[in-house]
Amino acid sequence: MKILKIQTLRGPNYWSIRRHKVIVMRLDLEDLAEKPTSLNPGFYQGLVEALPSLVDHYCSPGCRGGFLSRVQEGTYMGHVVEHVALELQELAGMIVGFGRTRETTTPGTYQVAFEYIDEQAGRYAARAAVRLCRSIVDTGRYPVSELEQDLQDLKDLAAKASLGPSTETLIKEAESRDIPWFHSSARAMIQLGSGIHQKRVQATLTDRSSILGVELACDKEGTKKTLRDAGIPVPRGTLIHYLDELQEAIDEVGGYPIVIKPLDGNHGRGITIDINSWEEAKEAYDAATTASKTRSVIIERYYKGRDHRVLVVNGKLIAVAERVPAHAIGNGRSTIQELIDETNRDPNRGDGHDNVLTRIQVDRISMQILERKGYDLDTVLKDGEICYLRYTANLSTGGIAIDRTDEIHPENLWMAERVAKMIGLDICGIDVVTSDISQPLRDNDGVIVEVNAAPGFRMHVCPSQGLPRNVAAPVMEMLFPSGTPSRIPILAITGTNGKTTTTRLLAHIYKQTGKTIGYTTTDGTYIGDFIVEKGDNTGPQSAELILKDPTVEVAVLETARGGILRSGLAFDRCDVGVVLNVSADHLGIGDIDTIEQMATLKSVLAESVDPKGYAILNAEDPLVVKMAKRVKSQIAYFSMDPENEVLQNHVRNGGLAAVYENGYLSIIKGDWTLRIEQAVNVPLTMAGLAPFMIANALAAALAAYSNGVPIEQIRSGLATFEASVAQTPGRMNLFNMGSYHALVDYAHNAASYEALGGFVRNWPGETIGVIGGPGDRRDEDLTNLGKLSAEIFKQIIVKEDNDTRGRPRGNAAHFISEGIAQANGPAAYQTILNETEAIETALDQAPSGSLVVILPESVTRAINLIEKRKPLEEPRIPLNGSKPVESSSVEYSESST
Repeated sequence: MKILKIQTLRGPNYWSIRRHKVIVMRLDLEDLAEKPTSLNPGFYQGLVEALPSLVDHYCSPGCRGGFLSRVQEGTYMGHVVEHVALELQELAGMIVGFGRTRETTTPGTYQVAFEYIDEQAGRYAARAAVRLCRSIVDTGRYPVSELEQDLQDLKDLAAKASLGPSTETLIKEAESRDIPWFHSSARAMIQLGSGIHQKRVQATLTDRSSILGVELACDKEGTKKTLRDAGIPVPRGTLIHYLDELQEAIDEVGGYPIVIKPLDGNHGRGITIDINSWEEAKEAYDAATTASKTRSVIIERYYKGRDHRVLVVNGKLIAVAERVPAHAIGNGRSTIQELIDETNRDPNRGDGHDNVLTRIQVDRISMQILERKGYDLDTVLKDGEICYLRYTANLSTGGIAIDRTDEIHPENLWMAERVAKMIGLDICGIDVVTSDISQPLRDNDGVIVEVNAAPGFRMHVCPSQGLPRNVAAPVMEMLFPSGTPSRIPILAITGTNGKTTTTRLLAHIYKQTGKTIGYTTTDGTYIGDFIVEKGDNTGPQSAELILKDPTVEVAVLETARGGILRSGLAFDRCDVGVVLNVSADHLGIGDIDTIEQMATLKSVLAESVDPKGYAILNAEDPLVVKMAKRVKSQIAYFSMDPENEVLQNHVRNGGLAAVYENGYLSIIKGDWTLRIEQAVNVPLTMAGLAPFMIANALAAALAAYSNGVPIEQIRSGLATFEASVAQTPGRMNLFNMGSYHALVDYAHNAASYEALGGFVRNWPGETIGVIGGPGDRRDEDLTNLGKLSAEIFKQIIVKEDNDTRGRPRGNAAHFISEGIAQANGPAAYQTILNETEAIETALDQAPSGSLVVILPESVTRAINLIEKRKPLEEPRIPLNGSKPVESSSVEYSESST
């Protein structure tokens, strides 16, 4: 078997709308292509021995053991690889379940799709599944050591990708509230919400966290002084910088027992408590300076009592946990080391933060504590005897947590909320030492020993004992108060032709609302009036750029076939999804071989519309109309034909639609009609001579109207948007050359040629086409372009793209010319492969009153060639041969790019 390609999908996709994380592997079965599992002796037995848990995979016929039954009866190896990849992830602790395998048009080559939790782990599982299956085919087994290594590697990848318990808690709460989130590329930040509504978090720091509050909390001595001045009970202490100051500091705090800790420490690093001698103090001083960046050390009076963490969010106490240091409890038989090993076998314990609890690690501090008691790891503790192994009670060093939220005394609660506001933290962890949290601190010599920014949530969410607390909920309520949005409107457009023009028009209409619009197109990514990135930016990466930008209020996203196929959508859902059309373009690429498959691919967008939103569908395209059966949202149709049966039935049932009727672009619903504007007054329609531009305008107007844009602003947008270089480069850009006109359009497939023909045939004079086709299209597609050209133009120059996309030079032009010859039409044609030479020849030969139509590879190059020839003063030339068309209706001149 050979892996040809592995793709990672991250949003609604061709394989699943609901499951956004899918690995797609293109797998060539090679020698196993025509050999089902039933014909591989020993394969079933070897597979069951390696992965007996596959018995839990239902598959068809839908019962336990169903998949293994299929293996016995005979199934193809691509199907087996899918299930093995899923099971390997399951055994490594990543819960997945979705998979699907389909053979491609290439015999023996399969698309294997399966769910993943972590991208790297998912890709690893794909490769490991192929290795495992190949090994069993060849040897009848998969070595246990290799399987164990695979599982360990998968666990390591999952742990490495883990966001940490606090961040995971916040993300789960955000998802439960339907708040979208994104990874940031810097400083492990997470963006919650989209566009202008976004908030950012880093662990439990938020973009509301005061930098002054965070800095003060990190300054342990400064915090203590602030609290002491406010009458808050804190430990007696002092700050030193050199060892020779230590004895004086001990005397100043009242002698032993003492605590020594670094000024800028965290997570209990470098802290030693209950110090009772000079030797212990010196050793503790060394540990504290080692853990401190500033080498500044705090000496405090040691207060006996239990360690509590009090969590305050947005000024309100949310949770209280008693933290117990890592310890061993004797049973009268086992050594301390044996007790530690038994504790670490608890499935709730893991390494670092990858589980509810952390495994106990024996280190220098642990040995020091044991030595002070006269113990070592071989000591057998008495039954019930507790031996602590850490000075501090941090969960990250093996401690446990007991929920005490309902026990805290009202005075202590009041004090904690006051402390959080005094330090200035929106999310605040307060460390309290007291023998009884249910009594006022002053009554039992309790103190607040530290105040922490970015406190961990794990002890509250998953306490070892007591009631779990949803501490992420108040954080979300603070960041996104009830009634405030977390999402910006997303309007997405797909189809074979017209996407860029419709996207730009829709963005322009939305600009009339005064909001900042972010939009993506085949020529660039834009925010407001400025371009962010040039290029074909119609995939998820560009869309995510828009959704992450804090200035964007509305996203209008051109969504092309390639991006959906390669990565899925960049959003979980949109408010409006427009499907303009589906035609035979890009077939044979990415295993999309039929127009029906292309329609399924493009329907991903329509199916991803929010149930409260609108799918805008072309009522004249049967493949688009069929999408309505799978759409969960509301539906609105557009059509150039007011008598269209689909549209009429929809409107009779109270549905929303846009239609071209009596020369008007109109919105209809039920029994009322709202006329927006006459087509002749909409510049994009070329005085009403370009039917496909009228259709694009209908789709854009309907999309805007369905999302609440007032009709006056839609009308204004239509009236001020032109098919110009500035607004739609390469889309029906018409240039007045004095005695003739030149038109630049990016038509490159049969449907766009036919649409363009609707305008060209209305031209009263000679028409000259400079045509070509992308080299990655099928031979028959190129031949068809030639036939269509012969029906549209009176003269034709066949050129070729500089990038032949794998074809020999002249091959694409050959098939186009063949199509022209087969048409038996009146068109005369010649071949000039170089695009620049072809354009210049057409412009040189253009007779008076003619139209030169250029379908370029490079829009910029074509426009520059035309700009050099434009007359300084542009005479008014009528387009229809009888009367002038007002300049407000048709673009006669263009600015340079």
